[in-house]
Amino acid sequence: MNLVIIKEHIKETVKLAVPISFGQLGHVMMGVVDSVMVGKVGTVPLAAAALVNGLFFLVLVLGIGVSMAATPLISMAKGAQKFENCGKTLNHSLIVNFLFSVLLTIITYSVSFLIPFLNQPKEVVAEAIPYLQILAGSLIPFMIFQSYRQFLEGLSIPIPPMVIALTANLINAFLNWIFIFGHFGIAALGLFGAGIATTATRWIMAIGLLVFVMNYEKVKKYLPKFSFSPIDKNLIKKLVSIGLPSGFQYFLEVAAFSFAAVMIGWIGSKNLAAHQVAINMASITYMIILGISAAGTIRVGGFVGENDWAKVRYAGFTALGFAVSVMFSFGIIFILFNHSLPLFYIEDKEVIAIASQLLIVAALFQIFDGMQASGIGILRGLADVKVPLVISLLSYWIIGIPVGALLGFYFNLGAVGVWIGLLIGLALLGLTMLLRFDYKTKHCV
Repeated sequence: MNLVIIKEHIKETVKLAVPISFGQLGHVMMGVVDSVMVGKVGTVPLAAAALVNGLFFLVLVLGIGVSMAATPLISMAKGAQKFENCGKTLNHSLIVNFLFSVLLTIITYSVSFLIPFLNQPKEVVAEAIPYLQILAGSLIPFMIFQSYRQFLEGLSIPIPPMVIALTANLINAFLNWIFIFGHFGIAALGLFGAGIATTATRWIMAIGLLVFVMNYEKVKKYLPKFSFSPIDKNLIKKLVSIGLPSGFQYFLEVAAFSFAAVMIGWIGSKNLAAHQVAINMASITYMIILGISAAGTIRVGGFVGENDWAKVRYAGFTALGFAVSVMFSFGIIFILFNHSLPLFYIEDKEVIAIASQLLIVAALFQIFDGMQASGIGILRGLADVKVPLVISLLSYWIIGIPVGALLGFYFNLGAVGVWIGLLIGLALLGLTMLLRFDYKTKHCV
């Protein structure tokens, strides 16, 4: 491979990945801000927030995956210089995303009535139910925001959504201050107030990005204005056929790690606390990888549109190699500071000892996590999502979770055994994604 070409591809990947990663971080930080501010009210609302956020995130990742279907199609259309198809894809993705968000809203609201059956303290249940119900109302604006965000990212314009996502944290914190604690004549609503603030913030984000796109000169040639023109059923089918597998792939991954936490909880509270410490640090690095993955999707899709398969391979392998390199660096940090990093979270010596062991395993699965996330991203750029979904199911649920349970309980390795199972699942998925991308593209050059 030509080093000059590789450097150029890395430069373009970083240019896209950095703002996308910060935008992803902006979404995550809203939940962090909510938890910090709700925690000042008391432990019961904080526990209810933790319960609800875990359930809500499973729904949210489905929506994120479905909304991402537009990105490769828009980047392909741009690469082929079929500019009118970019706006057409946006219009149709708005339809798909809106209808899906209505379905997710109904599902989320209905799930709230199942919370009493989760064997949680009554006082936690009492606060969790209305909180999840109000958060359900934030799914429609969230999916509208995602529609315009994926449109801009597909055009390689990631900075405006990032700015809005980061600014939204300030708005959310201010609205939290009003509704949680009671200001400007409004009664203190506690956790329910945090739900109102988050929902209102997401509506502001959606409207803000919509208005921006409608008035942004650089995108007018792509015809982003919404119209009720004849619906292209084939385009709807294509968006659904890419979006649903992507959504379920994210769901399978998040659900696997959530179930791993449940299994570790069976071992004991110390192990679960250590798991939370280690997974929190791994989640921070994962946000960066999602940005690289999205950049890979955009760049691969653009070169597919240009029908330049040599550049497709350069863009794909550059994104994958860059992701692995970044995660390798994080892995080294986890190994070098595996005893020091847990001190930022807790002082319990037993928890720190377990967490330090988990960070060693995390250091290894950082590499494969980077490989699988970027691999799925570049395959999405090829609109190849169904086979990766099946491989994800096999990797996480047929191999990773059962092996983790076997090592954790039968061989008495505890939380470390469960994490080794996740490592094996991630390694299998990452290596398979690498081989599949190579297979799908090498015959086209």
